[in-house]
Amino acid sequence: MKHAHDHIRSYVIRQTRMSKHQREAFERLYPVYGVALCARPPIWSQVFGNDNPVIVEIGFGMGEALIEVARRLPEFNFFGIEVHKPGLGKTLAQIEQLQLSNVRVIREDAVLVFRQMIAPESVSGIHLFFPDPWPKKRHHKRRLIKPGFPELVMPALLEGGYLYLATDWDDYAAQIREVLDAQPELRRREVDAPYARPETAFERKGLAQNHQIHELFYRRLRRACD
Repeated sequence: MKHAHDHIRSYVIRQTRMSKHQREAFERLYPVYGVALCARPPIWSQVFGNDNPVIVEIGFGMGEALIEVARRLPEFNFFGIEVHKPGLGKTLAQIEQLQLSNVRVIREDAVLVFRQMIAPESVSGIHLFFPDPWPKKRHHKRRLIKPGFPELVMPALLEGGYLYLATDWDDYAAQIREVLDAQPELRRREVDAPYARPETAFERKGLAQNHQIHELFYRRLRRACD
């Protein structure tokens, strides 16, 4: 049986200073838009109040992509996973300001969320933009996308669902391709335009350092008819 935090975490909780606005937004709005870690998967229609398809974003940072795509695609629900409170505070304030009814967030380890809360074949897409690259070779074991990652997230995808990833680290992009290309149920495709992400602060930082941006989009194949 898997126990809480029996895996190598892909993140470190940094004591980043929260602004007064972020702190107030987190304390006031997390009870409204936040979801608690549960032992059983929630029923999405009860979480969002509708039966629209659900897209999960892992590690949404300051919420730039999450908020923009949710605003652009009101016919989808978005479930964001993040551990850092400043980003949660800023994102919650944006949800309120833009009156977005299709976004919910959780402050928790994504591995635990997928293990406990995401039911099989219950989401249409998974976004993962600029995960921590852990660039030093001795830290590569902390990278989230490695052997075992497909087994964690693929069961959650509906047939025809997608994985959409981006990184500005060449060797991490190569690792992602190696891991995901090996999955017979996944096929790499061009990014579908409706889901195209906006430029984020992490991306701008990478571009300033002359990093190449790698976008990787995979579809889960539909099963052949018997």
